[in-house]
Amino acid sequence: MTKLMGYKRENGTYGVRNHLLILPTSVCAADTAEKIAAQIPGAISVPNQHGCCQIGSDLSLTQETLVGFGKNPNVGAVVVVGLGCDGVQARSVADEIRETGKPVESVVIQEVGGTLKAIAVGAEFAAKMARDLSLQTRVEFDISKIVLALECGGSDPTSGLASNPTIGYASNKLVGEGGSSILSETTEVIGAEHLLAARFEDAAQREKFLRMVKNVEDRAIMMGEDLRSGQPTPGNKEGGLSTIEEKSLGCMYKAGTRPFVGALNYAEPVSAAKKGLYFMDTPGQDIDSITGMVAGGAQIVVFSTGRGTPTGSPIAPVIKITGNTDTFKKMPDNIDINAGTIISGEAKLNEVGEELFREIVEVCNGRQTKAESLGHREFGIYKLTGTF
Repeated sequence: MTKLMGYKRENGTYGVRNHLLILPTSVCAADTAEKIAAQIPGAISVPNQHGCCQIGSDLSLTQETLVGFGKNPNVGAVVVVGLGCDGVQARSVADEIRETGKPVESVVIQEVGGTLKAIAVGAEFAAKMARDLSLQTRVEFDISKIVLALECGGSDPTSGLASNPTIGYASNKLVGEGGSSILSETTEVIGAEHLLAARFEDAAQREKFLRMVKNVEDRAIMMGEDLRSGQPTPGNKEGGLSTIEEKSLGCMYKAGTRPFVGALNYAEPVSAAKKGLYFMDTPGQDIDSITGMVAGGAQIVVFSTGRGTPTGSPIAPVIKITGNTDTFKKMPDNIDINAGTIISGEAKLNEVGEELFREIVEVCNGRQTKAESLGHREFGIYKLTGTF
C-alpha cells in the first residue's frame, strides 16, 4: 500500500493541502470575501457568482457545492461570508461545514454594519485560524483515502490515443490500492454511454447513470437546442475531433477498466465506505466540472488537454497531461507531463502511466503543480437550468 503525507481532519479524512478558505455565499458577498482573504497571507477566496435570486434546484445545488468546498479535506478552516439577504445563508452553510469538526466562523455583512466592519471581523477570525493551521504538520496515511478527479478539456485526437489512457492507467492503480476516482462530463459520454453503463455492477446505479445522460439530451431538446452545435467545441474541431461520439469514445479512456461502483449527482460526496470508480453528472465546462468533483471530496485532479489549458482550482492541485508533444513544447509553463512520447514510440503506456502515478504521489505529498505555481484558481458552479 502506497503511503502519503497529509493533514488529518477530525472526521477521519486527509487533506493534501491545508487551505484557509474565505467562502462567500453569494455574488453579493464575493468582493468582501476577497478583501478579507487579502488581509491574511495564504488565505483563499472563491469568486462565487451565484447564491442570490436563484430558485429550486439551482439554489440547492449552489449551497451543496459551497458546503462541499468547505468540507473538502484540503481545507483546514473556513470563514463563511454572506450579505444577509442572500438565498444561500451564511450560518446555514457554516453549520453544515462544521459537521466535519474543522474550525468554521461566519460573517454577515448587513448584521455587522457594512463592508469595512465585515472585513475587520472576518480578518480577525481568519488571522487566528491561520496561526492555528501553521501549527499543523503532515502525518502518514494510506493512498486509499485519496479521491482523484478525472478531467479533460481542449481535447484533440491525441487525448483519446495517449493522455486519457494514461490517466486510466493511474486511475486503475489508485482504485486497486483502495482509493477512488471520479469520471465526469455527462455531455462527453454521449455516444459511449452504453459502453460505460455495462461496467456498472449495481443495476440501480447503472439506471441512475443512464438517466443522467438522457436528462442532458432531453433538456437540450426541450429548449430547442442541439447539443452537437456545442460539442465538439470549435477548438476540438480545429484539433481534429469531428463528432460528439468520437470525443466521447476518447474521453471514456480516463476511466481505465475498473467497474463503476456508483453514479453521483453534481457535488455529491464520494462514499467513504464504498471506494472505487464513480461517475459524476457534470457539464462539459471544465471549470464547473472540476468544481463539482472537488465539492464531492476530490483532493487532487488529473486534467488531460490536447490543445492546452492553464486551468487550476482554488483548493485542489491540478496535474496537466497532454498527448500532444507540440502542445507540451508550446505551453511548458502549464503542462506537467507529456504523454506524446507514447505516440512517438519513445515510451510505452505503462511507463507514462507509472510516471503519472508517481506525480500524483509527489503532488499529494506537497509538490506544487504548474497550475498552483502560477496561482490558477478557477471556480464555477453548474447551473441546472439552461446550462449544457
